[in-house]
Amino acid sequence: MSWASSSSSYPEPRHPHQLLQWKFSQALGELPPESGGHRNGPAALQDDEDEITAIEFDGGGEYLAAGDNAGRVIIFRRTDGDDAGLHAWPRAELERADFAGAPPPRYGYATEFQSHQPEFDVLNSLEISEKIKKIRWCARPNNRSLCMLATNDRTVKLWKVTEERKAPKKGSSEPPRRSTAALPLKELYAERVTTKRRGSSADFAERIEKVGDVGDGYSAKCRRVFDRAHEFNINSISNNCDGETFVSADDLRINLWHLEVTSQCFNIVDMKPKDMEDLVEVITTAEFHPSSCSLLAYGSSRGLLRLVDLRRSALCDKSVRTFQDRGSRPQPHTFFTEIISCITDLKFIDEGRYLLTRDYMNLKLWDLRVETSPVATYKVQESLRPKLAELYTEDYIFDRFSCCASKDGSSFATGSYSNTFKVFSRTAAQTTDTTLEASANPYRVQSHALTKIPSLLSSFSLGVGRKGQDGPRSDSKEEIPCNMASRITHLIWHPMDNFIVCAANSSLYMYHTT
Repeated sequence: MSWASSSSSYPEPRHPHQLLQWKFSQALGELPPESGGHRNGPAALQDDEDEITAIEFDGGGEYLAAGDNAGRVIIFRRTDGDDAGLHAWPRAELERADFAGAPPPRYGYATEFQSHQPEFDVLNSLEISEKIKKIRWCARPNNRSLCMLATNDRTVKLWKVTEERKAPKKGSSEPPRRSTAALPLKELYAERVTTKRRGSSADFAERIEKVGDVGDGYSAKCRRVFDRAHEFNINSISNNCDGETFVSADDLRINLWHLEVTSQCFNIVDMKPKDMEDLVEVITTAEFHPSSCSLLAYGSSRGLLRLVDLRRSALCDKSVRTFQDRGSRPQPHTFFTEIISCITDLKFIDEGRYLLTRDYMNLKLWDLRVETSPVATYKVQESLRPKLAELYTEDYIFDRFSCCASKDGSSFATGSYSNTFKVFSRTAAQTTDTTLEASANPYRVQSHALTKIPSLLSSFSLGVGRKGQDGPRSDSKEEIPCNMASRITHLIWHPMDNFIVCAANSSLYMYHTT
């Protein structure tokens, strides 16, 4: 694996309109072998229980939670600020590295627990997967406990994780040893941390550590189970800023729950028609406003974004505002138009003044005061438009990509294919992007051609070549094949720092700005 970099690749302190420059920080787990871009390739034959399906930071960024296909929740704890921690940066190494600023966050394994088990719905003869769909952190009850919501297709659970501090035995000078856990990402993580020495033309200094023996000392207890309220699969959950309630949304309904009450919930949005043949759209995602506890936004399969006020009525059939991009629909209207307009994720940003949405092709920024069109549209994978028929045949067109934003709302990120994700700047003069690969070198050139590419992808040549190893990719005449099986669907921005974590299969890749 190449870790090459040069000091000349990092620019002077950036101007307000320059794109952020990103640097690899940390990797947990190993990327499985490439499948050559086909769902039936070698990667598809591997056990996918460890594939990460949800990631979420807590409010301060001290903890990171990841859920997987096997129904497990893995918790990582920030270790760079813990002087006594196993992974604290040595002072001598910091002096040698000569960081321009504070070192980036670093995370180590803390604990894991089994959140959900596979179930069977007898009435509907339906198997319910244990796969974790969403994770949301709740307010901490005390300094030693963590609370979070985790959901699969039908059941939401409230978990309390407590750190158990055990005093060392008498006569022993060693601290209590934590046993090695069988981690979902790998039995022992190979954590690669690289630091760039200023003024050096050599490659990254590489340090590989085993992450294990740090997982004991926690206990997880399920405090509440919120079930039997959804007829269809849950697609999202969202905590209210009041700290007492949350919503769970499925294809046709959104339910409001109280964290202390499991016996009942309130149906606040109901889109189920009397005759299911009249169904024209479904709910795809829902999110509470970060500071106004009565405002809720949800997206639909038709590309509509609705904002409702819970104070107006018990059943929010009529939205306060309906946002629709009325001017961007391609002509003529085709069978695929509505499919690619489906909103797969939304986020409130800039203290709730704007909404960021992701559909199959674009990332859109909405001003809550303007309903007719987004204030900016960022093209993510427009090059795939000529291949919509093939994408539909292979079901790639239904892939759901998430989005995230920096704390100040000045930058956004979202995933794409070929194991890449894109970062956009809101303050840039043009809607240009920085395309990064989920690897140790995010700007690495993919000079090798993929072999045995299926006929569907043989003509998927995209104009997203890379100029050099250590700079952002820009528009170029070079073409590389698009690996549809390797995609970044889950990524999240640190709530305090310019620090992005993305999930690639069973691995977590972390990046920070220089």
